[in-house]
Amino acid sequence: MTDFFSSLASGLPRGTTAGLLPGPLQTVLIQRTLALGWRRSIIGILAPPLSDIPVILLVVVLFRSLPDTIIDLIRIAGGLFLLWLAWGGFKGWRAGQSIGAGDSTAPVDTSSNIRFLWRMLLVSLMGPGPWVFWATVNGPIFTDAIRISPLNGLGFLIGFYVPFMLILAGWIFLFDRLRLLNPRITRALLLVTVVVLALLGLQLIAQGLGIIA
Repeated sequence: MTDFFSSLASGLPRGTTAGLLPGPLQTVLIQRTLALGWRRSIIGILAPPLSDIPVILLVVVLFRSLPDTIIDLIRIAGGLFLLWLAWGGFKGWRAGQSIGAGDSTAPVDTSSNIRFLWRMLLVSLMGPGPWVFWATVNGPIFTDAIRISPLNGLGFLIGFYVPFMLILAGWIFLFDRLRLLNPRITRALLLVTVVVLALLGLQLIAQGLGIIA
């Protein structure tokens, strides 16, 4: 059990960092929360553990053997997907739609929770973050832990995903409170999320094309 708790402790700071770092996943969650509230957004915190299942399997089996070309293609595809999301949000914002408590004209995806979860899975899978993170950071630690015993590998996964998901939930509840402010403020916040999504998309494309590191 000592090794289990050691693996658990090893995952905690990495999960905390993954939750706190700004990225596409956090941005889309915030955008949905500003428009529809926490009840229609909280399911999104399930996206990381679900979308990472194929990532973990591939990375562990092919550990750090994926060619750079594949990573670059993932970056470009992810960047285009984020630009598409940003464009959809911008069109709603430009149309003058407002958000706030009880507003049904949300400028972002108003689909069911299950469809929203599928979109979050795509956001996660089409970004290089999980692939690169598991290939370079989590992969070696998880591989070493699971070689000792499957229980140790489970301990690392628990240590990583519990703080990750709790921090995502924290972002959701924080911005759910902010949406009760003046609609002009929440519209401004929405525009910020659109800009962030666009910048993240352009960054991924530039990285995939080798323009920036």
